Amino acid sequence: MASGHDHFAALVGDTPLLELNRFAEGLKLGARILAKIEYLNPAGSIKDRTAWGLIRDAEESGQLKAGQRIVDLTSGNTGIGLAALAAARGYPSKFYLRNTISDDKLKLLQHYGAEIVLIDNSVFLEPGAIHAIIDRVRRENPDAYYTNQRANPANPRIHFETTGPEIWRGTEGEIDIFVAAVGTGGTISGTGRFLKAHNPEVKVVVVEPGPASVPSLETPYPDAIEGVHKVTDVEPGYLPENFDASVVDEVIVTETAQAREFVRILAQREGILAGTSSGAVLFAASALARRPENAGKTIVAIVADSGERYLSPPKLGPALAEKSARAPFSDAPA
Repeated sequence: MASGHDHFAALVGDTPLLELNRFAEGLKLGARILAKIEYLNPAGSIKDRTAWGLIRDAEESGQLKAGQRIVDLTSGNTGIGLAALAAARGYPSKFYLRNTISDDKLKLLQHYGAEIVLIDNSVFLEPGAIHAIIDRVRRENPDAYYTNQRANPANPRIHFETTGPEIWRGTEGEIDIFVAAVGTGGTISGTGRFLKAHNPEVKVVVVEPGPASVPSLETPYPDAIEGVHKVTDVEPGYLPENFDASVVDEVIVTETAQAREFVRILAQREGILAGTSSGAVLFAASALARRPENAGKTIVAIVADSGERYLSPPKLGPALAEKSARAPFSDAPA
C-alpha cells in the first residue's frame, strides 16, 4: 500500500528557497536574493508554522483538551493557520480581528469553520489598547484555550526549530543577511536567534511601515501593509513580548505603495504572486542589495504569503488593476 502523510501538520515547513535572478537583474542588484516561499505551507502562509508550534506545545503540555475551543487575536494569517489545524485536529476556533482584514482572509477563516469577531481599527489606537483587547478575549472565552501568539514562547521556538535550520541548510551556511517583517515577532526572533547562533556575523534586518502606512488618530484607516507593524517609536506595551530586539541589526522603512510596487515586480519578473508584506520585505532586501558593501553577498527574504489573499478591494486588487497597463518592470523604482 502506498504511504502518505497522516496529518495536516506533517505538511508544514520545508518550503523552497528561490533565487530571484530576473528580479535582481532588472533592478541591477549587486547581491543575491533568495526568497523563502512560505505560501507553500498547507494553509498558505508562514504562520502555519506558528500555528503548529502553538497547538503542538499546548497538546504536549496538556493545556489544550480534546474538543476545547482555540481563541486568539490575529491579523489573519495566524488565525487561518490555527483554524485549519484546529479543524484537522477536532477543535472549534474563534478569532478576534481588526475590521480592516481583507475579505479573502475572512472567507478563508469562515471556510475552515472559525467564529469571527471584528474589532474597529480605531480601538487599537487607544492607549493600552492591545492589552485591553487581550483581556476582553480572555474574559469572553473563559473555557477556551488562548494561544497567545504575541507572548507564547512556542511561537519563536518553532522558527528556531524549523525556519532557521531550513535556511541554514538551503544556503549551506552561506547567508549574510536575513530580512523579514514583524507581526508577532516569532519569525524574526526565532529565525534570527538560530542564524546568529550558527554565525554571529549574519545580519538580521526588519522592515517596518512608514508614517503614511500606519494608523493614527487622524487617519485610523490608512492604506496599510496588513500584518506588518512598527518596531520603533511605539508606545510601551505595543511591541509583542515575543519580539527580541537584540537580534535585530537594522530597521528599514517602507510605505504601502512601495511594497505593492515590489509585489508587481516580483510577479512580472519571477511569476511569484506574493502578499504586500512580502513586497515590503523585498523592498528592504533590494535596498540592502544595492549597497556596495553587500556586493556578492547572499540575502534571504521571507515571502510570507500569497497575493491571492489580497485581491479583493481595497487591498492588492486596485493596485494591480491600475498597474496592468504599464510596461512591465521598465519603470521599477530605484
